[in-house]
Amino acid sequence: MDQDGVDRRFFSDLLRDQVVVIDVMFTTCKDSCPRMAANLSGIARWLGPRLGKDVRMISISIDPEIDRPALLKAYAERFAAPQGWYFLGGARENVDLVLKKLGLYVTAKQDHVNLFLIGNNRTGLWKKAFGMADSEELIKIVDSVIHDGK
Repeated sequence: MDQDGVDRRFFSDLLRDQVVVIDVMFTTCKDSCPRMAANLSGIARWLGPRLGKDVRMISISIDPEIDRPALLKAYAERFAAPQGWYFLGGARENVDLVLKKLGLYVTAKQDHVNLFLIGNNRTGLWKKAFGMADSEELIKIVDSVIHDGK
């Protein structure tokens, strides 16, 4: 479920044939999550109108019992998240299944990794990037994944 309360199928609705930037977060985090969200906000500005059309950004809450749609929406607004940046939560078993498939599952929310998964689902290229790196470096990685195969 996204920040607007819309049920989303992770692969078929969000990943299929897309370039994506994925991170794991929780709204009550005071450490790495806000910094990573600020970096994603910078990437969103750089993408401009390509966000939502050519690239999707997906922030998955690792604390879905707390991070219901209203909290996810407020968090999205805090970082001026434009259309094309999805904040996901939902039933614990669904969130855990997605996180396990992505290799991002942890049992304690504070133990989540500070990585972005950046993938081009059309070409099969996937990269990991340190989510608290310099924005300019992250943009270079995103750009390389967008242009894979061109």
